[in-house]
Amino acid sequence: MALEDEGHSGTQLGVAPTNGSSHVLGAQEPPLLELTIPELLVQTAARFPNHVAAIFEAQGIRWTYRDLIREVDALAGGLLQLGLKPGDRVGVWAPNCAEWLLAQFATARLGIILVNVNPAYRPFELSYALKKTGCTALILAAQFKNSDYVAMLSEVVPEIAASDPGALHAAELPDLRAVIVTEAEAPDGMIAFPDLIAKGRAVVAKDLDAITRKLDCHDPINIQFTSGTTGLPKGATLTHRNIVNNAASVTSAIKLIEQDMLCIPVPFYHCFGMVMGTLGCVTKGAAIVVPGPGFDPITTLDTVSKHRCTALYGVPTMFVGMLEHPRFAEYDLSSLRTGIMAGAPCPIEIMRQVQSRMHMSEVTIAYGMTETSPVSFQSATDDPVQKRVSSVGRIQPHVEVKIVDEDSVVVPVGAQGELLTRGYSVMQGYWDEPDKTAEAIDADGWMHTGDLATLDVDGFCKITGRVKDMIVRGGENVYPREIEEFLYTHPAISQVQVFGIPDQKFGEIVVAWLVAKPGADPTEAEILDFCRDSIAHFKVPAMVRFKNSLPMTVTGKPQKFIMRAQMVEELGLEEIETA
Repeated sequence: MALEDEGHSGTQLGVAPTNGSSHVLGAQEPPLLELTIPELLVQTAARFPNHVAAIFEAQGIRWTYRDLIREVDALAGGLLQLGLKPGDRVGVWAPNCAEWLLAQFATARLGIILVNVNPAYRPFELSYALKKTGCTALILAAQFKNSDYVAMLSEVVPEIAASDPGALHAAELPDLRAVIVTEAEAPDGMIAFPDLIAKGRAVVAKDLDAITRKLDCHDPINIQFTSGTTGLPKGATLTHRNIVNNAASVTSAIKLIEQDMLCIPVPFYHCFGMVMGTLGCVTKGAAIVVPGPGFDPITTLDTVSKHRCTALYGVPTMFVGMLEHPRFAEYDLSSLRTGIMAGAPCPIEIMRQVQSRMHMSEVTIAYGMTETSPVSFQSATDDPVQKRVSSVGRIQPHVEVKIVDEDSVVVPVGAQGELLTRGYSVMQGYWDEPDKTAEAIDADGWMHTGDLATLDVDGFCKITGRVKDMIVRGGENVYPREIEEFLYTHPAISQVQVFGIPDQKFGEIVVAWLVAKPGADPTEAEILDFCRDSIAHFKVPAMVRFKNSLPMTVTGKPQKFIMRAQMVEELGLEEIETA
């Protein structure tokens, strides 16, 4: 199916519930795109060969769509020469960079499944992700901020320094064969990204085309890890069809067109960056503008001003960082028109300032989850301001949702219940975890989100809480059980409960209540150091409290709402009014 100019030029977000029940089906027009990612890229490049496709400000890179196709094919050729084939998994462990973008489209070109590895991961988490998915190759940055990726990988696979590049045999990661580093010079046992690109240029396009033609849009193409409340992270497996269509719908809702320049400071490893962002731009022929490897308020403001960006993505803490920066007034943001604020509840006052001081009168709110590719609800650019700041908008096209009570009965409009969603956007499943998949997606295809919500008579949805006790810290989903299981490995800890409390900057922050083992006397500093060495920074508790006992029900279930209330009272906090 061709990507027509009129096809996704205006997403319909106006469907209301019928019969007074909280059950709604999104618009069925425009039709879904039955395209693979490489088919989409080729069509867009054919329509807009000389349009700017990508700008990586920190790397001094500016590519047209013709350039992007050329570089993607070069990397695809290099991966092909390494012996990679459709269905293989390749991990990317790096901050936002041009190499990440090329990897996203080059793997799709060959039907290779891209595995997103969070740049904040430490050795334990890296090893788990690569082993779980059986990655054959890994593309990694040498370092970023205080993360030395090469050193951490060498800790997991010490055999690499003595191995031939592309012929790794590691006890810890038996499937891993090739490690590619995004540097001009590679450490022993690794391959330099520019060398792989150079070798790939020798591969002719027809050899790549022969592989691409055999791909199907229902094939899995991306694995994104999403932590669970019951243990280690699960790999949400997404297809071409999942993410191509969600990218198209989300960017249609913000009225993105080929003349737009979208600034993307949100991370590529997350759906926000790589689906709503990079892939969303490709569905429209718009420009991907990347300020730097990670978010920095001044770099983002400068990039928006310099390149006259018309759209901007961010989580609320990013917008706060820019608005509150003392140099904010130095930058001309008058080119901005639209964008998306998502990933965490949005304080109402921040939304108002973004619309006025940043000129983003058409900014929208979006809601979803990795398992749904990700967006299910989004506000429209012309929704009343009050609706845009008090809800997550209305249902996306081709998506069906219902809100149910504890007995799985659909609740009336206005009543609270668990949000369930169904349609093209629901993931294929959790990688290699059929039991976990069956727990999340029922026999009728409904994805159980674990979020509590209400739906009003006009179809606007408000997220009111969580069935699961997930913490949303500055756009990062933090699952207490995962941190609790890690803290239980500390020799001085007997009991652990982790929960979130309100925070003006991050929306929520992580708190741990601990009971020490008899005779042990751990300190807060000791616990925090223990966490920092092993788990991602956003999972490290902001506060630790030692208790003689923890609030429990008579059946032994922890009462986190009591713990949270006590911390709120102790610290004199107020609940934050959010959209």
